Amino acid sequence: MDSDVREWFDVADAEEVAEGDVRTYRAGSDKVAVARAEGTLYAVQDRCSHDNGPLGEGCLIGFAVQCPRHGAMFDVRNGTVSAPPALVGIGTFEVRELDGRIQVAGTPASDDDW
Repeated sequence: MDSDVREWFDVADAEEVAEGDVRTYRAGSDKVAVARAEGTLYAVQDRCSHDNGPLGEGCLIGFAVQCPRHGAMFDVRNGTVSAPPALVGIGTFEVRELDGRIQVAGTPASDDDW
């Protein structure tokens, strides 16, 4: 299967990610951090580009998710670095709320993922 192929994955109840929260989910073969800022859902890769820290375990400050390890920050709207020590941005994912559920467009899992 083409690695650029995306499909929607149902990851959580919409109420599970409250305003100002960030949580980790799996969308196919992708591990994503889903955040809600100013009423909008955002999804980014759950891996800090500085040292692979778990962004879903960090905190959300405005539109920036902060890595719990060394404090690097990333804008959840576009994945750009907001504060060092990270120098490289992170990936983003399409996310939507549908019928009270959060869905993320991720990469389908392959047999190699198991």
